[in-house]
Amino acid sequence: MQNKDSKRSRTWVLIAVAVAGLALAGWWWKGRDGSAADGPAGAASAASGAGRTPGGRFGRSGPQPVSVAMVQRRDMNVIVDAIGSIASANTAVVRAKVSGELKALYFHEGQPVRAGQVLALIDPKPYEIARDQALATLARDQAQLENARADLARYKDLVAKDAAPRQQLDTQQALVRQLEATLLSDQAAVDNAKLQLSYTRVTAPIAGQAGLKQADLGNNVTPSDTNGILSIAQTQPAAVVFAVPDARLPRIRQQLADKQALAVQAWDRERKQLLGEGRVASTDNAIDATTGTIKVKALFANKDNSLFPNQFVNVRLQLDRLKDVLVVPSAAVQRGAPGTFVYVVTDGQVTLRKVVPLATDGDSTAVQGELRPGDQVVTDGADRLRDGGKAEVIKTPAAGAASGGGRGRGRSGAASAASSDPASGAEAAGGDRSRWMERVPPEMVEKLRAMSPEDRRAWLQEHRASAAGSVPAN
Repeated sequence: MQNKDSKRSRTWVLIAVAVAGLALAGWWWKGRDGSAADGPAGAASAASGAGRTPGGRFGRSGPQPVSVAMVQRRDMNVIVDAIGSIASANTAVVRAKVSGELKALYFHEGQPVRAGQVLALIDPKPYEIARDQALATLARDQAQLENARADLARYKDLVAKDAAPRQQLDTQQALVRQLEATLLSDQAAVDNAKLQLSYTRVTAPIAGQAGLKQADLGNNVTPSDTNGILSIAQTQPAAVVFAVPDARLPRIRQQLADKQALAVQAWDRERKQLLGEGRVASTDNAIDATTGTIKVKALFANKDNSLFPNQFVNVRLQLDRLKDVLVVPSAAVQRGAPGTFVYVVTDGQVTLRKVVPLATDGDSTAVQGELRPGDQVVTDGADRLRDGGKAEVIKTPAAGAASGGGRGRGRSGAASAASSDPASGAEAAGGDRSRWMERVPPEMVEKLRAMSPEDRRAWLQEHRASAAGSVPAN
């Protein structure tokens, strides 16, 4: 009986332990689900320290933190970006015009040469001999002609005195004309021999930059050599050939017909260095049906020889200039179901305004719509906004931030990230802390300042997701 009571007690103890274990596991799993629902923001908030109020400092019903920029009214260039390559204005392959041994080279590879400059010398001796032979033949035939003319004068006198037949006079006249023609042929042979001799001195047909030599001293060169002796590329001016959409063609042709200069800039591969500025010279005579583009040629003075034949360049063609238009950062322009729009923040209230983009120049976009200069448009954090919602402005960049006008495409994102950095935006003008920053514990502000920019940005995005979790995304 006592053994039965002992077994029964042991069984109830095991049951109680099992129930307690299940309860503890359920409590742990519930806590895990809660932290997972909060996402990475919850983990980051937990790491920031104690003192959080229920629901977190970024309550789900709170305003969405955003970065804004001012709308401006100013002139703006209409820029067409393209990819082009440098082509020399003229390229000449210098070949020997006569065959012979290459005796001398008078140029330096890669250096500029002048038009008419002697570049090479082919052995002239065979051509000097041919010239002397032609001169000798000319002298012989000239002596024969002089003798024939003297005989003709005598025959004329004899025929006049009926001392010689008329036929002999006619024969002598024909001989004189024949020798005169022979003399003309001999003179042509002399001129040709002199010309061939002059070809032994190879000269530059155009001014430009000499390439690498294609024949060495002592080689026998001929006019049929494919590579010639060298090539010359005329790089002043240099031509840039690039393709633009055919929709731009009417405006380009109109500008060219009106004799208005179309400015073109050539930038290096990384879009960091301006290589040169030029003007559109002409367009191709046909549109490429495959790509729907038209080739355009621009000429650059290239005084410093910074443009090299076949060099890759990024081209910026200024097609027009818009006067007195509304300009916003390109990052502020959103596209979605309503069309193209921007979010305007006024006293914490978000308003959706539809706009029509007119042109984009780097980080700035000219738009047409219900905007006024000075309006604050959202540049960062617009993904969780809605029309009529609430927003908290973290930091308002300087008015010049919207002017942009830069070449690159990626600077708007960096500017937005910098403006949304809690550590950099902790102090407003006059030393007042923004209302959003008042919700961050002082110890967290110090931690944010010690973080790298990437970690700060990730922390902010996590807390934005937590703050706006109940707000429907557009």
